[in-house]
Amino acid sequence: MRRPGRQTVSVPHGRFAPSPTGRLHLGNLRTALVAWLSARASRSPFTVRMEDLDRVTSSPEHARQQLDDLHALGIDWDGPVLLQSDRFALYDDAIERLAQADLTYPCFCSRREIRDAAQAPHGAEVIYPGTCRDLSTRDRAERLASGRPAALRLRADGSGVTFDDRVLGRVSGTTHDVVLRRNDGVPAYNLAVVVDDAAQGIGEVVRGDDLVSSTPTQIHLAHLLGLPVPVHAHVPHVLGPDGERLAKRHGAVTLGDLGVRGIGVDEVRSMLAASIGIAEPGEPVSATDLVDRFDWSLVPHTPWRATLPA
Repeated sequence: MRRPGRQTVSVPHGRFAPSPTGRLHLGNLRTALVAWLSARASRSPFTVRMEDLDRVTSSPEHARQQLDDLHALGIDWDGPVLLQSDRFALYDDAIERLAQADLTYPCFCSRREIRDAAQAPHGAEVIYPGTCRDLSTRDRAERLASGRPAALRLRADGSGVTFDDRVLGRVSGTTHDVVLRRNDGVPAYNLAVVVDDAAQGIGEVVRGDDLVSSTPTQIHLAHLLGLPVPVHAHVPHVLGPDGERLAKRHGAVTLGDLGVRGIGVDEVRSMLAASIGIAEPGEPVSATDLVDRFDWSLVPHTPWRATLPA
């Protein structure tokens, strides 16, 4: 398969793409606000996409709640909300193109086997050690005959990829043999996000910095498929009062939780705006007020510790 040179789309069409598996917490809302402000400040389109590939953990109710929370915060979007669950045929076509170029292989490993065999953990991510990469035809046939379902992985070249991030600056990483299709037939995140960003004309991807390790492989996938590569901005995550990553254990972390404790959406918006340097603490601001104030140079490069009610 031909590998074109690096491409970057010129119009920074933005997007926010949550997984509808629960209510959005402050970290999700902060990332969504930054993504929306960046697009609106440049007078560009903004899209919401629901990454509902896993129909077991995702639900329409969670999607509705998330959209309601975005709307309450003042975030709007252009066009209909795209559902990844409606686009399996598009992902299957991309996977077939990779398979035809001999860039995929079946993987029979369980999650536990991968974790146990991994050479080293990569932060929260465990890097697949390539156990099934070079199985013989006989070994693969034996595993298939045993009834063990196989996932499909990318045969990455392990090359280094460097990109410029709006927040983190120059970032370098390595490509990995990520899953393209799970063993239950569901297309995987790393493949779907690349295909959808290109199909929607997304020019800027704003997301949490916990996903930065997957970006080199996604860029590599875009090259293999001849797709444009968006600009990336990985926003540092949000910490709870104890200095650990914000989670449900910290209590009031969603708009609903905070509302019960008397903290309304206006106060939350003010809190988020102050955390990215475009409002004074406690300053009343509307989402529209913040558009002309937004500047990437003001977005902190370190995690934000949120002050939450007891």
